[in-house]
Amino acid sequence: MDEKDLKILSLLAENSRTPSTRIARVLGISDVAVKKRIVKLEREGVIKGYKLEVDPSKLGYSSIAYVGVNVNSESLLDVAKELSNRKDVVFVALTSGDHDVMIELWAKDGSEMQLKLKEIKNLDGVKNVYPAIVLEVIKGRESLPEIITRSVT
Repeated sequence: MDEKDLKILSLLAENSRTPSTRIARVLGISDVAVKKRIVKLEREGVIKGYKLEVDPSKLGYSSIAYVGVNVNSESLLDVAKELSNRKDVVFVALTSGDHDVMIELWAKDGSEMQLKLKEIKNLDGVKNVYPAIVLEVIKGRESLPEIITRSVT
């Protein structure tokens, strides 16, 4: 991976719909060369996909929480899979530290959030849940760490 690849990643992180012709102008190479580089980055798994970013509140979800879930060790993978299958959970990770699993949970309002948290707490193998309700997002999830994007600008 060279500086041109990093710049392509940086531009796509800003806007994944950036046309290859614009990227080519920025890099001073042909759009065909840009397309080949992007295909290579996709093939090597550097670019895993292109995602849509939405505002949950515009979709009627005014209550978002990051929830630590502690589970019995023998139930860890089963609980993680069950949480992954929930339509209201948009992120699931096995973690070290204070909690075994971290999730991002969406609800229409505080009352619905309480019900959802109770459902999760009542899952087989779950010991406890530790919700942190999002009050305001200061910086959203970035595709690339700033250190990478800063090094190629």
